Amino acid sequence: MGANWLIEDGIGEERALLVENGQALAAAVRWPGELEAGLIEDALLVAKPRTSPRGRARFASGEEALVDRLPPSASEGARLRLQVTRSRMGEGRRVKLAQARPTQAEPRPAPTLAERTGGRLVRRFPAGLWEDVLDDAREGLVTFAGGSLILTPTPAMTLVDVDGTLPPRALALAAIDPLAAAIARMGLGGVIGIDFPTLQARDDRKAVDVNLEAALADFDHERTAMNGFGFVQLVARLERPSLLHRAAFDPAGFAARALLRQAEMLDGGGRIELAAHPAVLARIGADWQAELARRSGRQVVLREAAGLAISGGHAQLIAI
Repeated sequence: MGANWLIEDGIGEERALLVENGQALAAAVRWPGELEAGLIEDALLVAKPRTSPRGRARFASGEEALVDRLPPSASEGARLRLQVTRSRMGEGRRVKLAQARPTQAEPRPAPTLAERTGGRLVRRFPAGLWEDVLDDAREGLVTFAGGSLILTPTPAMTLVDVDGTLPPRALALAAIDPLAAAIARMGLGGVIGIDFPTLQARDDRKAVDVNLEAALADFDHERTAMNGFGFVQLVARLERPSLLHRAAFDPAGFAARALLRQAEMLDGGGRIELAAHPAVLARIGADWQAELARRSGRQVVLREAAGLAISGGHAQLIAI
């Protein structure tokens, strides 16, 4: 059986998994309500320097985006039809605004995950697959025989450190397939810097380059050859935050959605209790609570547990 995209229509997010033979090959997530790549809408130009083709526009949701390729006639206060080309990106202490550009196309919402992937809607993914992907994204750690990948999102790039106990050449080669899998499973894009072990021999570096090219054959990107210090840089299109970025830069929102998914999958009677860190519960608004109650047919109660880690919340059924 070939690989198939499966879609869960969750509360506060859409989730997609590319599944083959019981394994998750790739993953994607969409948080509706944000400006997303593909959205076409009329927006208000709120700032534009006179001599610049760039400005800032406010969309109907109130979110703002940086706009490029503005015509010379564009002026502040004008309404323009814009297409969003990239979502906003949280990066440590700052947030990069979404990006957009003028278009003449008809207005349309951003594509759903089902539209992007051609996947089919399911009530729940095969057991454990989504949880494994979330754990990888939260920890930023992927292990393999003899080594590990440590993934760290930064404002400039996603850094991947290859570490382990194998000899340098063997470690570099052993890391390639897990690296390719991690890129797909976390939906990584943009600039990705990979710090392999230093390989002095040119033939060893060439072997890594050849194997990396084969492993990433289905990943649309450009790549530098490994330099003398073992560093390789990948550059790919970046339209939305990866799972790794969402987990790192919005951990409470990431955990809140995971908690709601856990609650929605409960079977049995009683009311639903969501116990979590206050920062996580603060992200679960009345609309999400009401949607959980509607979908489950149960009363929903929240219980603050300040002693829990951000990712340590749990959902359970309790007797009424």
